[in-house]
Amino acid sequence: MPDPVPSPATTADVLANPAWASLAGAHAHLAQERGRARRYPADVSPFAAVADVRDPAAWADLAALAGPGADVRVPGAEEVPAGWELVQRLPGVQMVATAALAAAPDPGAVELGEDDVDDALDLVARTRPGPFGRRTRLLGRYLGVRDASGRLVAMAGERMAPPGWTEVSAVCTDPSVRGRGYASRLVRAVAAGILERGDRPLLHASADNTGALRLYAALGFERSRAMPFHLLRAPS
Repeated sequence: MPDPVPSPATTADVLANPAWASLAGAHAHLAQERGRARRYPADVSPFAAVADVRDPAAWADLAALAGPGADVRVPGAEEVPAGWELVQRLPGVQMVATAALAAAPDPGAVELGEDDVDDALDLVARTRPGPFGRRTRLLGRYLGVRDASGRLVAMAGERMAPPGWTEVSAVCTDPSVRGRGYASRLVRAVAAGILERGDRPLLHASADNTGALRLYAALGFERSRAMPFHLLRAPS
C-alpha cells in the first residue's frame, strides 16, 4: 500500500485550491466552465472555483457562470471579491493523512449506489454533515452501514479529487448509534480504497467542529492549512 505521507510540493501546488484542481482534473467531466471559472452542477455540489482568487477577471467569469445573485461556495477564497456578498462565513481546516492512518476495508460496510440516494439524503437531513445533493454520489465511492432493520445509519464517501489526492467526506452517523465507532470504521474504509488507487486521503472539517477534528487527528490525519468554505453571492 502506498505511503500516505504527503509530498510538500504536491500539497502546496494543488491542495490550496482543491475545487479548481478537481474540476480541471478528475471531475472535468462534471464541470461547468466559463473562462477561468468552473463549478459543479448544483445537484452535485455547491462548490465553485476560480483559477486564481487574486484575479478579478476570473471572479467576473464566475459571476457570469453562476448567474446574477447566485450563491456558491469557493473553497480557499479568504477574501470577498469586489461586488460579491458574503452570505455565510465558514472557516475550515484541511487535514491530510499521515503514515499513522490505519486504513482498512470494513466488511460491515456496503457500497451505496443510485438505489440508496433517498436513504442517504434522509441520513444527511438528520445529521447535517455538509453539502450533499441527489447526484453527489457521482463524485466518488460512498460506503454506508445499515442497522438490523435496514435503515442507513452511517455513511462516508469521496468528494473533491485534486491530482494525487481524494477527499474523504460526508462522514455522518445517526444520533441513535453514535459511540459505536461507525465514523472511524468508514473513514478508514474509504481511505483504504483511496490508497489502493494510488491516491492519498485528505479531508476538511469546520474549524469549530472540535469533536471531528479530534477524531480525525486520532485516526492519523494532520492539519495542512486553514481552508475557508465561505458562501458567496454573485453580483446582481
